Amino acid sequence: MLVVDLSCSGISKIGSDRFWLRAVNPISVDSQNPRETPSLWRPLRVRTFRNLLIADGVSDVGTFMRSVGAAWLMVSLNAGPLYVALIQTASALPFFILAFPAGALGGIVDRRKLILISEVWMDGVAIVLAGVTIRGALSPILLLALTFALSSGDAMECPAWGAVLPELVSKDDLPAAAELSGIEFNLAKAVGPALAGVVIAVTSVGAAFLANAASFLEVNFVIVRWKRPHHKRTTHRRQ
Repeated sequence: MLVVDLSCSGISKIGSDRFWLRAVNPISVDSQNPRETPSLWRPLRVRTFRNLLIADGVSDVGTFMRSVGAAWLMVSLNAGPLYVALIQTASALPFFILAFPAGALGGIVDRRKLILISEVWMDGVAIVLAGVTIRGALSPILLLALTFALSSGDAMECPAWGAVLPELVSKDDLPAAAELSGIEFNLAKAVGPALAGVVIAVTSVGAAFLANAASFLEVNFVIVRWKRPHHKRTTHRRQ
């Protein structure tokens, strides 16, 4: 299973069907005026950031479990190598199609609500995927369609996630917050596939999909409790 990890002025994450962008403005430290480097763990003092980081870690583990489960299931359905390859296409294509609309929408609407709606959408699709799989009614085409739907929700919330990080921590803590996000993702990338293998071997692939659906709940809970400050927009009239 292909997993690519990109870093560019922040952390961009592409899993086999998970893309999570956290765009952090690069902050340079003047070598001629050195200051004490903030602790890596200091952003964890911010309750909302800490809760979101933990919830994101759980969600990423569930996503990697679903990624392994989808690839394993497509092979089990004897759909052929083309369909197995199309799993990756269904995961990545929404980010090319929805990148600009999602970015524009993230700058217009309330980002918290956009993230919450996207998370609820993905949770709903994940529940459908788990239910259809457990019933044994999943076909290769339906698996591709549900994978595409999950990635579409992820693509819609991606720019909004990138924009809210500076609202959660101070400017000095942004580099440390980005590093903690990278650590969380790499841990999920290691734990998720291994845990999926155990779950699929002991129970079934449907259980792995159920775990993925459950992993969205904590993120939804944290987002609902997050009271994002409202900023009034001012307009300037020409004299």
